Amino acid sequence: MRIVSLLPSGTEILFALGLDREIVGVSHECDFPPNARTRTVVIHSRLPHGATPAEIDALVREYVHRGESLYAVDAEVLEALAPDLIVTQDLCHVCAASPDDLTTVLMRFDRRPEVLCLNPLDLGDVWRDILWVGEETYRGPQAEALLKQIGTRLGELEKQLDPAAERPRVAFLEWLQPFYVGGHWVPEMIHRAGGEDVFGSARTPSFRIAVEDVIEAAPEILLIAPCGYGAQQARDEYKSMSFPEEWNAIPAVRNGRVYALEANSYFSRPGPRLITGIEVLAKLLHPTIEVSREAENAILPIVADSRFSRAAFS
Repeated sequence: MRIVSLLPSGTEILFALGLDREIVGVSHECDFPPNARTRTVVIHSRLPHGATPAEIDALVREYVHRGESLYAVDAEVLEALAPDLIVTQDLCHVCAASPDDLTTVLMRFDRRPEVLCLNPLDLGDVWRDILWVGEETYRGPQAEALLKQIGTRLGELEKQLDPAAERPRVAFLEWLQPFYVGGHWVPEMIHRAGGEDVFGSARTPSFRIAVEDVIEAAPEILLIAPCGYGAQQARDEYKSMSFPEEWNAIPAVRNGRVYALEANSYFSRPGPRLITGIEVLAKLLHPTIEVSREAENAILPIVADSRFSRAAFS
């Protein structure tokens, strides 16, 4: 089987199921595992490289308003790869290519490949999609084994969380200029980790809020995880911004509980590593619990916090 993945989370799932040799093409954003970067890139973003967050937001709105795609499929390259299966999504036209981006391209194919469209709205859908990809690629047992590992880690985490304990109030920002809050599976991740999302709700898309909304909500923990960013980039953008004086009165800011997170790795991509994201959140909300080393290393305080330390914070 020859597989092309136009979806970073789909690429992660495929590699996790041992389909290294079958993956022949990916999108420009497929960067995990590192081997994904060695595959032929068949799709590119129309957004200019180096655009600021505010410019990206404005351009996205403009494209959406005109009904145009943010992505360009290289038809000749895709046809030359002769895929049997293409993995894409129709959940967020900002995050990755959709079936609409393929329609015109595939019409020229003599032998049209199967298109697998993943559209998860919550964690259950993400786990289901892993099984679905496994079935479509003849890796059912591997998919079941992967889900068993995820279930074991979730179980170990739940054993350490007191269901009667008070849940810290959390604000999760997935974009900063302007503010957007995390949606779909993110609020559920926060709940699984023992917290309360002050804005989002499970299976609901991300939406825009104002600075004043965050101030009024007074979260105890503030998480900075812009979609497409690493933790250091998220931290740098947050620190470059100006906020009203009232911002400093937010409990999370006042108590030094503002953190930058690896959005691409553990939150914005609905794949196997969401379990590590849940562990990251649980450690942030309840510092005494034990989590994987990977999760501990993913925490980057934006202001000094004695509970966590990272070399990158200095």
